[in-house]
Amino acid sequence: VFMSKDLKEIAFPPRNMDSQLKRMKRDWVIPPINVPENSRGPFPQELVRIRSDHDKNRSLRYSVTGPGADQPPTGIFIIDPISGELSVNKPLDREHIPSFHLRAHAVDLNGNQVENPIDIVINVIDMNDNRPEFTHQIWNGTVPEGSKPGSFVMTVTAVDKDDPKTANGMLRYKILSQNPESPTSNMFTINNKTGGIITVAAGLDREKVPQYTLIIQASDMEGNPMYGLSNTATAVIRVTDINDNPPEFTAETFFGEVPENRVNVIVANLTVTDKDQPNTPAWNAVYKITGGDPTGRFSVPTDPTTNEGLVTVVKPIDYETSRTYVLTVEARNEVPLAKGIHTPRQSTATVSIRVIDVNESPYFEPNPKFIRLEEGMMPDSTLTTFSAQDPDRFMQQTIRYSKLSDPANWLRIDTNTGRITTIAILDRESPYVKNNLYNATFLATDNGIPPASGTGTLQIFLLDINDNAPRVSPQEVEICEKPDPNAINITAFDGDLSPNAGPFAFELANRPADVRRNWTITRISGDYAQVSLKIGFLESGIYEIPIIITDSGNLPMSNTSYLRIKVCQCDINGDCTDQQHIMAAGLGTGAIISILLCIIILLILVLMFVVWMKRRDKERQAKQLLIDPEDDVRDNILKYDEEGGGEEDQDYDLSQLQQPDTIEPDAIKPVGIRRLDERPLHPEPQYPMRSAAPHPGDIGDFINEGLKAADNDPTAPPYDSLLVFDYEGSGSTAGSLSSLNSSSSGGDQDYDYLNDWGPRFRKLADMYGGSDD
Repeated sequence: VFMSKDLKEIAFPPRNMDSQLKRMKRDWVIPPINVPENSRGPFPQELVRIRSDHDKNRSLRYSVTGPGADQPPTGIFIIDPISGELSVNKPLDREHIPSFHLRAHAVDLNGNQVENPIDIVINVIDMNDNRPEFTHQIWNGTVPEGSKPGSFVMTVTAVDKDDPKTANGMLRYKILSQNPESPTSNMFTINNKTGGIITVAAGLDREKVPQYTLIIQASDMEGNPMYGLSNTATAVIRVTDINDNPPEFTAETFFGEVPENRVNVIVANLTVTDKDQPNTPAWNAVYKITGGDPTGRFSVPTDPTTNEGLVTVVKPIDYETSRTYVLTVEARNEVPLAKGIHTPRQSTATVSIRVIDVNESPYFEPNPKFIRLEEGMMPDSTLTTFSAQDPDRFMQQTIRYSKLSDPANWLRIDTNTGRITTIAILDRESPYVKNNLYNATFLATDNGIPPASGTGTLQIFLLDINDNAPRVSPQEVEICEKPDPNAINITAFDGDLSPNAGPFAFELANRPADVRRNWTITRISGDYAQVSLKIGFLESGIYEIPIIITDSGNLPMSNTSYLRIKVCQCDINGDCTDQQHIMAAGLGTGAIISILLCIIILLILVLMFVVWMKRRDKERQAKQLLIDPEDDVRDNILKYDEEGGGEEDQDYDLSQLQQPDTIEPDAIKPVGIRRLDERPLHPEPQYPMRSAAPHPGDIGDFINEGLKAADNDPTAPPYDSLLVFDYEGSGSTAGSLSSLNSSSSGGDQDYDYLNDWGPRFRKLADMYGGSDD
């Protein structure tokens, strides 16, 4: 190896050596080249010179390969191919690439390899060019209040990109400041190597200082303030709550009142204060009654919103038993107090409760009341006295009784004494009696304000007596004319109970005589018997057999019950084949009465309809004939309501108008009857009614007034329209009406022909015809 210009040379190891050297070739180690980072140049900056011993004999060319040379990042290292000087071309950054691994080559001018390649390691020497960086700028930690010195809080961490094996990357921590400085300015300390924060002083109290803020500094160069770089972060330490403050009542005594017999009522609200953190187990209060409520009539649940104790009545309170209650209530938290904290006297309070008297309902005792009686008790019999008690001993009140429920209406209760008597006979067989029990309910009402009432039930167990005669069952049977088998099984029904019912005695009545002649009865058992036909054939029909049945009561009761037997013709199967048994059954009395009632009602409805129709016809005639025809001359004028149109569009028989004297009196149309060829009736204007007058001038006035009414009629044709009237013939036997206006008297007129016009013109004939009288 040859040195020139103080530049370190690296020579290729010799290739021709003895066996010992050849064996050592494998352990040939080229020492690394150290290059400081962030060098300021000038560049290129020579590092080493690479030489081969063969360059003495011939010319060689040198080159380097690897990352930083001909591989990315390229151009950092270059080598002079002739001299073999290896140089760095730019500043290095250890935090980016801490070392480079290159390989040096030596070849002749022909490119033939003259040496084996050698490895060159270039290490970048670290410089303190990076400040420490905290992984978080703000660190959050907690510590319970009251913690002892040395209690761990949290750990802060900073990193330095410089080489941690050198002082450049060795960090040290310290606390620069604490806020607030209470109770001391050094409540915490930090491990300068690990960054762990612990307490160093006692006195942490959340109620006084809930949070501390520390400024933490991290410095490299092992904390050397002269040469090291530093950085800061903030540590926020929250003091957590513990139950070191017991709840305390705001008053020594609380007051409340409650009406008696009320439940689920809040009597008083107990308020407490607790310095611990709200809405935490150390703040939430739990209330307990420690005295004054031996029967458990009160409870004190906690209001989850206000933390108040709600004194609540959970069992009814009786004013007559106790007028006041004095409770002792203790308040605690959901979690126990911290060690060393004792419950003060303020955690216990007294609750004074006054009970308000109210009007209570009377009550029956016993309820229900049970009595045993024999049925059949006569009316006005005293059963028992069912009285009620008033729990209001301190109120002077009276009680009145009334009946609330008596399904059979058998009982009566005295309004003042509660004495119960009968108003009807008690019957065990009544449908209102279930399992021999009859239930009646009574009401007791006091005279309080407002009145209060209570109910009581009287249960009467009715003992059976023999008050019901037995009856045959079934009451109807059906047999054939030639019955086979010749027997009918019957039994007896008795509403009474044993021993007032069966066994029964059966026998046939003596009358009518043919009963015993045709029938016989045989007792099968205590409750059953058999009726048999003595003869072999019986005609179809209905037969009623009287049977005398006697029960087994102490005073036996007998009853003649009729067995209705329907005899019919039967087929070989024993079924009725004719309809006689159906016809024989007939209709019952109720069905016949119902049919008759329906027929009568139907006839009445028809009669009422006929009367109504006749009355309506009379009303129609009365509307058209408002004045007696004998007293009104206008009734003798026939009104046809036919105007307009002309005779050319009408098909009328005008001969009657031309020859009025040929009209038969019987053919005159009665008032209110219209011809078939007349137009339908329409509402007409109401013309003024005038009384009859003998003077002919009144007829003119009547016509003029009718004209005015027609002119004013809104339904009439317009005034300027042409009115067309029916053709009335070429001549008339009657005189002209113009004479009515030309003469003041009718003396020179001949009105005798009016007598020939029929009875309706007889009035005119009497007025204007005849003699001068």
